Amino acid sequence: MYILEISNERISVLFLRCLTCKFLTYITEKQKVKNDHIIMTKDQKDNLFTLVKSLTKSEKRQFKLYVGRLGVNNDSKFLNLFNVLEKLNVYDESQILKSGIFKKQQLANVKAHLYKQILISLTLNPSHQNIRSQIREQLDFASILYHKGLYKQSLKLLGKAKEVAIQNEEKNLAYEIVEFEKIIESQYITRSINGRADELTIQAKELSAANTIASKLSNLSLQLYGIFLKTGYVKSEEESKSISGYFAKHLPEYNIETLGFREKLWLYKAYLWYSFLLQDFLNCYRYSMKWVDLFYLNPKMISLNPVFFLKGNNYLLESLFFLQSPEKFLTALTKLESIVAEESFPKDENVEALSFLYLSTNKVNVHFMDGTFTDGLDLIPEIESKLPIYKNRIDEHHIMTLYYKFACIHFGSGNYRKTIEYLGKIISNKSLSMREDLLCFSRVLNLVSHYEAGLDYHLETLIKSTYQFLIKMDDLHEVQKEMIKFIKGLPDIYPHDIKRAFKNLLEKLKPFEDHPYERRAFLYLDIISWLESKVENKPVSQIIRDKYLAKKEKE
Repeated sequence: MYILEISNERISVLFLRCLTCKFLTYITEKQKVKNDHIIMTKDQKDNLFTLVKSLTKSEKRQFKLYVGRLGVNNDSKFLNLFNVLEKLNVYDESQILKSGIFKKQQLANVKAHLYKQILISLTLNPSHQNIRSQIREQLDFASILYHKGLYKQSLKLLGKAKEVAIQNEEKNLAYEIVEFEKIIESQYITRSINGRADELTIQAKELSAANTIASKLSNLSLQLYGIFLKTGYVKSEEESKSISGYFAKHLPEYNIETLGFREKLWLYKAYLWYSFLLQDFLNCYRYSMKWVDLFYLNPKMISLNPVFFLKGNNYLLESLFFLQSPEKFLTALTKLESIVAEESFPKDENVEALSFLYLSTNKVNVHFMDGTFTDGLDLIPEIESKLPIYKNRIDEHHIMTLYYKFACIHFGSGNYRKTIEYLGKIISNKSLSMREDLLCFSRVLNLVSHYEAGLDYHLETLIKSTYQFLIKMDDLHEVQKEMIKFIKGLPDIYPHDIKRAFKNLLEKLKPFEDHPYERRAFLYLDIISWLESKVENKPVSQIIRDKYLAKKEKE
């Protein structure tokens, strides 16, 4: 009764207070989100914090032992800062300053000093010492002996270091050692100076020539890789001629018989990326196989260059995937997995992250090849649960590629809403400026998934935005045009004519499977199998599975 007696004016006041209260709550929540975002941004940008968080328990223990070797360091500012950072979950400068260890104006210098001390400590850790670091250590020792005037001792160390460098294909370091030897020999006169001078001159010339070829090949390989990351496969005859011209112009003259391990590695990489850009997957297979075999012919190089070994195997698997050679693919994948699992295979954060990425990606690809999409669903939560562990070591591009593969797995399993969910992560990523083709086909698959999921209430808007995006990307080719035109006209097709419409589209797209530039559309999305599933009224997974089994019988 009391409530009924409240005046309208009083109700208005209470209502406004309620609205104000809700508004303030909303603003507070928004500010909290904003602050959290700022903290996360700092977390991502602070190199020292990221380095501290990357340390293992043994590395932290070694750092404290290294610092504690001098009693004066036990209460030092940089050690106290390390202890604070170790306890923080996210980088928060205000929390660091609250500790009262130092003033704000001292923070930058203390952080720089701590960063340096951690790196020095890590160089002393046996797990981070390899042939390169051992050679450089000998160079440092030789330099000390040289500056003390102990030329003979310095030359002896350099001679041993040079031999190790040449044996392990570290020709840049070998050249640096020869140049140092020349400096010392010019001051330390011996009876054999004439013969020694000739010997060092010839060595310097040979190493310089090898380094020049390796540098030119590595530059070419890197440039081609950069083009692939930015634009993907060539889209026209004009682009193909441009890439071929660029490759021919920048490929140095070489004699394969005189090339060492390192020069051959860069040569095969350059040819591999050239072949990938042209969608010449047979040559991709050939050169990735040469790359991998190069390591098997030089087994010690696997432990010295584990990253290149992993990458070569990944490109070999990718080539076999595009060639649709399931037997060879499974053999190569099983072999890689067994080698990575061996005790002798190097284990560091970078190698572990790459092993996880490549094995995960190719395990997913297995289900694309044999049509067992539903079985592949179990891989998704398993992979996603491990992604946070490697978030600072796997670049965003590769994470988005994984999301696209997850989307395709769900699409093949008929889980269209989950497909849309993963594609949304890619489409909404405004900072992803690489692989334009990945962005384009994510939108095309998103359009198809909305249709399949029955989410056609804003399909027209989605078609329009997809069309505009493709035009903006200059990526509107015949396959995309036909797909968009078809989906746009679906609402006007009578139910009894729908199968015929799918059949007509299939007949239009089928010739593009072997088209040199249009076929790239089918590398990202098996549109043909999807259309066949509509015509035959079967799940797309069954269509792909039937094709796989038929091909297996022929083999």
